[in-house]
Amino acid sequence: MTYDIAIIGGGIVGAATFYKLQQKFPNQTIVLLEKMDQLADHQTGHNSGVIHSGLYYKPGSLKAKNCIQGRHELVAFAKEHGIKHDICGKVVVATDESELANMERIYNIGLANEIEGLAKLTAEEVKQHEPFVECIAGLWVPCTGIIDFRGATAKMVELALAMNSESKLLLKHEVLGIQKHAEYSSIETNKGTIDARYLVFCAGLQADRLAKKDGVELKEKVVGFRGDYYELTDQAKHKIKNLIYPVPNPDFPFLGVHFTRMTDGEIECGPNAVFTFKREGYGKTDFSFRDTWDALTYKGTWKLFFQNMSFGINEYRRAFSKRLFLKTLQRMVPSLTMDDIKPGRAGVRALLLREDGDTRDDFRIEYHGNSIHVLNAPSPAATASLAIGGYIADAVEQQFGLQH
Repeated sequence: MTYDIAIIGGGIVGAATFYKLQQKFPNQTIVLLEKMDQLADHQTGHNSGVIHSGLYYKPGSLKAKNCIQGRHELVAFAKEHGIKHDICGKVVVATDESELANMERIYNIGLANEIEGLAKLTAEEVKQHEPFVECIAGLWVPCTGIIDFRGATAKMVELALAMNSESKLLLKHEVLGIQKHAEYSSIETNKGTIDARYLVFCAGLQADRLAKKDGVELKEKVVGFRGDYYELTDQAKHKIKNLIYPVPNPDFPFLGVHFTRMTDGEIECGPNAVFTFKREGYGKTDFSFRDTWDALTYKGTWKLFFQNMSFGINEYRRAFSKRLFLKTLQRMVPSLTMDDIKPGRAGVRALLLREDGDTRDDFRIEYHGNSIHVLNAPSPAATASLAIGGYIADAVEQQFGLQH
């Protein structure tokens, strides 16, 4: 059988795309291919579980628009389908005078993005939300929350499959190659060949490689950054109520180490951000020759290293030193001790790195023949997933003329 659409990648963006496409085109047959033995097994299942507000993103950018629209859709979806979530709000705190100008800048971005309920807080007002935080000022972002992203991913796929009995989820199907024909494409997998008229790639950490297999001429490469988390021990959990973030450094492409209460009640602290020698490696010493070679023979990687040298060295030292990690946490919650934290899990973020080393690229979706490629979807892509899925469903209608 030739499917109408094949989606490659079973993270939350692939799942949301499946759900939105099947909703829009109930009579079209769709197949979702995932190489792992379960959905959401890489970035989606290893992220911090935060529903982002849209506070940090350039007004008018795809990140800003899709994050805010996606957040509203995701919360409605979670309520309707019983996905564990909590719109608990977060505080962003400044611990040093030097951070105040940047906090003001973020506040103004938040106003431009119409973040509901955004408010400035004094140090005393921060303590009403988070009694153990020591700071000089803060922001209150009431529409930020937490969610079980794995649960949301599974539910989206379950609902999509229920809409058309001929649509399929194929786990343990790794895409090895793409053959183009006049009216359709053949997807070569480790379990045989699957034919489809149109292809949508939502491949995260492998987005650049699959784009090249599909014949896209792509100068940039995906470079992975591992983030390690610590967890609070039971004796310290009372010190964190919900979510606490530092003011992010505008020169550094990540949001900084923060505190997150998860939907299961655990409190995570992290992540740091270190270059990983394996795109899908979650251990500190995981190594892949191919991934390392790809990253270290790419000039964008070295540009990023040189532009962020001192940050990078500090992040690496923190990755191997519990004491240094604790010191970072103590900037916001000084009463934490070595006994209050224990090593947790890790995640890897995919960044489509420009040749000049710039990581602050917007979401990037490109068209190639009968294919759509989600080339860059870092945070807040999980929050934005339903909006991205809707965007792709509209693109399929416009680009390929698919009928409802």
